[in-house]
Amino acid sequence: MRSTATEPLLLSESRDVQERFKEMIGETLSSIFRSFSDGSAFSGIDPNDLREEVRGLGFLPEHGRGFEAVLKDTEDVILPHLLRTWSVDYMPHLHSPALTETICSELIISCFNDSMDSWDQGPAATELEESMVHGLAGLFGLPEGTSDGCFTSGGSQSNITALIAARDWFCRERLGWDVKADGLPPEFRRLRVYTSEISHFSMDKASHILGMGYGAVRKIPVDDRCKVDIAAFERMLDEDVASGLLPFCAVATFGTTDFGSVDDAVSMRRICDRYGMHLHGDAAYGSGLIMSGKYRDRVSALSLCDSITIDFHKMFLMPISCSAILVRDAELLKCFELHADYLNREEDEEDGYINLVGKSMQTTRRFDALKVYMAFQARGKDGFGRIIDTAVENAAYLYGRISSDDDFIAPVEPEMSSVVFALKSGDEVNKRVRRLLLAEGTVIGQTVKDGRVMLKFTLLNPNLTHETLDSIIDRIKTLGAEVERTL
Repeated sequence: MRSTATEPLLLSESRDVQERFKEMIGETLSSIFRSFSDGSAFSGIDPNDLREEVRGLGFLPEHGRGFEAVLKDTEDVILPHLLRTWSVDYMPHLHSPALTETICSELIISCFNDSMDSWDQGPAATELEESMVHGLAGLFGLPEGTSDGCFTSGGSQSNITALIAARDWFCRERLGWDVKADGLPPEFRRLRVYTSEISHFSMDKASHILGMGYGAVRKIPVDDRCKVDIAAFERMLDEDVASGLLPFCAVATFGTTDFGSVDDAVSMRRICDRYGMHLHGDAAYGSGLIMSGKYRDRVSALSLCDSITIDFHKMFLMPISCSAILVRDAELLKCFELHADYLNREEDEEDGYINLVGKSMQTTRRFDALKVYMAFQARGKDGFGRIIDTAVENAAYLYGRISSDDDFIAPVEPEMSSVVFALKSGDEVNKRVRRLLLAEGTVIGQTVKDGRVMLKFTLLNPNLTHETLDSIIDRIKTLGAEVERTL
């Protein structure tokens, strides 16, 4: 059977439909595998040329062209220029390759298309997410019986969820004000959240969404290891409280985006307790270290936090998107609870039907917990431990290699899997080298430290070897020398 514009329309019990769908999946895989022929991460196409090719595909034809014709266009124009995240030449961001079993789980998720808002839209999906959430809470050291959480679309949503919950908790407990019922309290302009000056920008986004504005986010200076300066944090709080401000939350980052640095959450917990503040742990990057027998101590203080952000599409190597928010006290998430007769009826919940919409910012939501379940079961803790250890040790090797080379500077020793460095020959050289590598199919990152342009390797791929890293560093040196001669 060959596909037309209308057949097969949907999965069904029909054997003919099932056989044709199997063919479509096979044809799709063949197109994927034909779209690349080497180990490079990117085709190197110029953005203007790619834009012209993509626009030539059109938008909405009057009559459908059928699956095979569309797949052929996709194979010819789109697939060759997608980023090949599995390549060892791809290392610019916290953007991981995907474990093969999790790619298979995505097929299951899409085939069934269950939704996580109400039990009757995802019975087994709901029960598995609940089971995984409570397992995760235990893994990260949160108390059994009181902790809870839910899956989210990513670290930004998890962080925003945490700050909403913290703000509502503080207003209720300290100000006697119900934000959910009555909106912002009269004192809202005095509310403050404290976070590292190099923390994720979702903290600023959260403050905007919460109606407090960017000015409510107090940026704590960092030390030479890019960790929160604890003495500076204490001084800021003393001064802010003396001036009548209302500190309600602090964020400890377990793996800053550029440097992978880990804040001193033990000291931050002590300070938050003194001031009656919520402590959030943003471990979108670093949460994977919990799987490592060697390096888990670097994130063990997550157990002290009132809420935790976890991203599975970073060090856990799962497809985008897959994240979770965990809370020490399940009551924190009740700020999102709202019943609707058409969705999450109270009588159903009284009879044991779990409707996850009551603890999430989202309504319709994907069954992302399946990816975590399948990967955890397939790899086990020891398998994930080897993946994490490889990433951390590759970063340590690269830092040692660069630190001993007089052509480079490397200002921060890594704690996780990110290495920030630069050729000493200047900003323009570093910028051009990154662009030249991109055109060759090697994708690395670029950032700024202390006003200086830096290059960045984010080493998530467990297939990376020291030999590959040496080869890329040698290429950077060669390109740097060539660029310098042209300036």
